[in-house]
This record gives sequence, C-alpha cells and structure tokens, in this order.
Amino acid sequence: MPNVFGSPHKGTEPRHEQVVFCQDEASGLRAIIAIYSTALGPSLGGTRFYPYGSEEEALTDVLNLSRGMAYKNALAGLDLGGGKAVIIGDPAIDKSEALLRAYGRFVQTLNGRYYTACDVGTYSEDMDVIARESRYVTGRTVEHGGAGDSSILTAFGVFQGMRAAAETVWGAPTLRGRRVGVEGVGKVGHRLVEHLREDGAEVVICDVNETAVERVRTLHPEVEVVPDKDAMVRSELDVYAPCALGGSLNDDSVPALKARIVCGAANNQLAHTGIEKSLADRNVLYAPDYVVNSGGVIQVADEIDGFDFDRAKARATRIFETTRKIFALASDEGVPPAVAADRLAERRMSEIGRLRGILV
Repeated sequence: MPNVFGSPHKGTEPRHEQVVFCQDEASGLRAIIAIYSTALGPSLGGTRFYPYGSEEEALTDVLNLSRGMAYKNALAGLDLGGGKAVIIGDPAIDKSEALLRAYGRFVQTLNGRYYTACDVGTYSEDMDVIARESRYVTGRTVEHGGAGDSSILTAFGVFQGMRAAAETVWGAPTLRGRRVGVEGVGKVGHRLVEHLREDGAEVVICDVNETAVERVRTLHPEVEVVPDKDAMVRSELDVYAPCALGGSLNDDSVPALKARIVCGAANNQLAHTGIEKSLADRNVLYAPDYVVNSGGVIQVADEIDGFDFDRAKARATRIFETTRKIFALASDEGVPPAVAADRLAERRMSEIGRLRGILV
C-alpha cells in the first residue's frame, strides 16, 4: 500500500497552495501534482507511480506526501518548498515514453513552481525522459549530469540521525555493541546495514523480498535474519530502524516494541496522531522520519546548481546536528521529538518565508 499515514503538521487540515490534475488520454496519463508550500523557494518532491485503487486514494497520498516534503526540505536547510506528484497506474504495465513525456509537459506548465524527482515506481532513467519536456527535473542519471542513486545519502543521513539518538540515550554517538533491527533491506536499508556494521553494531534484518535478504547475508553472513516485521518488533533490540513502507509504528507494534530508539528511512512511520506520545510515554526515543531520511532530497536538490557529491554529503552530515537539536528542543519544551521537529520546520518556513515580502 502507498504511504497515506500520519505526517507533519498533525492535528490541522493541510492548506496546499496548488493542486493540479493532469490527464492525457492518448498516452494514458493520469497524474496529480500537489504544491504544499513555496515559502522557502520552488517546491521539490518526487513522482510516485503507483496503481492506486481510486483517484481519491491517490489524492490523499499526494496531499500527505507534499506536506511532508515541505517540512523535510525546511529542516534539511534547503531553500526549497514542498511538493509531490503521483501517477496513477502500474509502472510495470503503463509506463511509456509517451506517458512520461506527457507528464513532463504538465510539470513544465508550472514554470518552476515544482521540481520533480524519483520516488516509488520511478527511476533516474525516467527523469531523463521527463526532462526532454521540462527544465524542472532533478534526480537524473550520472550520464546526464545527475547524482544517480539517491539512496546513498539517504542511508548516510539515517545513520547520522541514529548516531545523534545514540548520543542522547547512551552518551556517545556510536552504535558499537548495540543491537539494531533493520526492517527492509532494499535500496536504502542494505546501505544502512553497511554503515552499522562498519560502526560495530550487531544487526538483525527482515524483508519480504528473499533476494534482498540474501544479498545482505552474502556480504555479512553474521547478520541475523528474522521472519517478518512482527518478529522484528518483538526482538531484543536497542534500535529499531523501519526502512520499508510507512505506518510501522501503530497501536499493535508500539506496545510490543522493546527497542529504546526508533530511527529509520521509511516515510510516515507514525500510523496516526498520538503514536508519538505513546512512544514518549514508553520512554522510546523517536527520530522523526522526515528529518533523518532527508539525505536523498539533499542529494537531488544539489543537482539544481550542478551536482557535487562532496558538497551534498557535507550537507547530509548536518542531519546529525539537526536531529540533536530536535531532541534538545523536545526535552526543553516537554514535547515528543515529532512535535519539536514540526515546530522547528514551521518556524523556519515562517521566518524565512516572511523575507519574500521585502522588495528587492
């Protein structure tokens, strides 16, 4: 299922600046582009290609995801707002050059208010096709001046957030000797395992894809495998890292959770409003997902000015300090980290967005 779970700015109705429905009958394109905010600059967010059950379901997803991107980009320190797009259909069947180029035409009509990139069901090669019709495309292949696989800095950023959480709980920014469960070892998860093993952590993994599990086991035969997410949550862990689909922290999983820290790459990990308080009440430190998984958007955003990996990695390294700052703010204000992160993002959007009113 797509990630339509809890997202930033909880408890309020989203106020999106613009929602565009796109349709091209000849190519079969049905898409929705949602721009939540351009307070900090042009909106940036990926294009998700997914076989939604209905247009209503697709709309719910794109509204939630675009709002999340606004908060993610704000806390990543980017001068970019939040947007997202969804294409309704099965990418394995419906994706074509004509459809992608038709979509690119719609992106172009927004005249730079929205930059698109990869997401579930779309890849850098698809961005190259879309870019034949639009100038506002990032996340492209290396051959076309892009950064390529954004999972590299996504995993790196999650690891930085996890180090900050470890320092807050145990006094040192390392996972050495800690038992970390990684749920989902796909594009991002398997790279996170690499960082954890290099740091000296004990790693437990699970994934619905046996091939993904075997890839990790081939490189790291010492890694323990558990059958599924439920077994993972109930394991004796120090850190639980959700790196699969959203909604993994819910009314069933949180009471069973034995980990002291939750920090992973999955989007929208909180199944609904109130889960963040349940975690805090159980003394579980939650690293807000849209903060720690922002390495990918940092990587693709860097392409807009001409990609430089070292520059992008240096910016992703700051996820450690941002996460640390959020934990400190949460402690000072007596709120869960998820609430503190929302407040910090809203503050930046308000303070910096206000400057647009100064004429130059």
